[in-house]
Amino acid sequence: MQTFDTLAGLYAAAGTPPAAAARAAAHGRWAALAHPLGSLGLLEAMLEDAAALTGSAELDFGRRAVLVLCADNGVVARGVTQTGPAATAAVARGLAAGQSPVCRMAAAARCAVVPVDMGILDFPGAAGVLDRRMGNGTADITAGPAMPRAVAERAVLAGANLAAGQAAAGVRLLATGEMGIGNTTTSAAVACALLGRPAADFTGRGAGLSDAGLARKVAAVERALAVNRPDPADALDVLAKVGGFDLAGLCGVFLGGAACRVPVLADGLISTVAALCAVRLCPGAAKAVFASHVSAEPAGRAVLDALGKKPLITAGMRLGEGTGAVASIPLWDMARAVYAESYSFAQCGVEAYTPQGG
Repeated sequence: MQTFDTLAGLYAAAGTPPAAAARAAAHGRWAALAHPLGSLGLLEAMLEDAAALTGSAELDFGRRAVLVLCADNGVVARGVTQTGPAATAAVARGLAAGQSPVCRMAAAARCAVVPVDMGILDFPGAAGVLDRRMGNGTADITAGPAMPRAVAERAVLAGANLAAGQAAAGVRLLATGEMGIGNTTTSAAVACALLGRPAADFTGRGAGLSDAGLARKVAAVERALAVNRPDPADALDVLAKVGGFDLAGLCGVFLGGAACRVPVLADGLISTVAALCAVRLCPGAAKAVFASHVSAEPAGRAVLDALGKKPLITAGMRLGEGTGAVASIPLWDMARAVYAESYSFAQCGVEAYTPQGG
């Protein structure tokens, strides 16, 4: 199994260019199929991008998994959530037991669910939950950094090695998910820092805050940015100062997917913010990032735009756990079924379409 011990080595592996010949071969296959050119839109572009990433036009997504990274956030002490951190541990146990929403969706999509403890508060561990703890929850970002920079680096490497482990086990399509009370606050802070936007623009109600709760959340993001002054030119600094263990780990998953040439499905706000961090750290990692849906959180569309990614689904989702990413997997299956099994113009006796100008 490929492993990553340093960020420099990870960036070098993730930064390799996509394979132009494989992309061209996939495009040629679509063009030969008996359908109007480009008529499956993003589904065609998606498989062409996947071919360029994997280096082969022979695409196989039969084995797939969703990595659900779980961690707690000290900023919860500022009253930015409806529920306390005990909910993170409860959902992690539900993930391991196959009872959470993403588990039911994943069963329908033939997708394995892999819950990971990145730093759940006071969590003793549970059967079925991988232990990659970086600490017992992060510090309160309104009072100082979430974590030391060295810990953020370890979390990124841990995420990359999670992706590498899945690739070594034969997984050919990775989805990303998370669970962590308070992580829409940290994600808003990271997005504000990276994109230079005020807290009020990117801070939403999360799991359903009242007006007063939203005001506290906006104030917390404002204070976190003012106290920590994260450097927008250094995504690792941003993650360490106003992020979370889940965000840093997910950043690593995208980098690891790029290094191992496995498509990684971004979910909603938290994982797309993590993907943006990955691309800021290593622009070549963008080739492995595939958007599933656009989050209903205020920053959802802006972060996708910053990544230059178009979502397959617009359904107003904001549940988390990787539900949006898993919801897109059947579209991958249907796209591949047409790509691999549909008849060609020659086979059906119809003259092939040709690009028309004007």
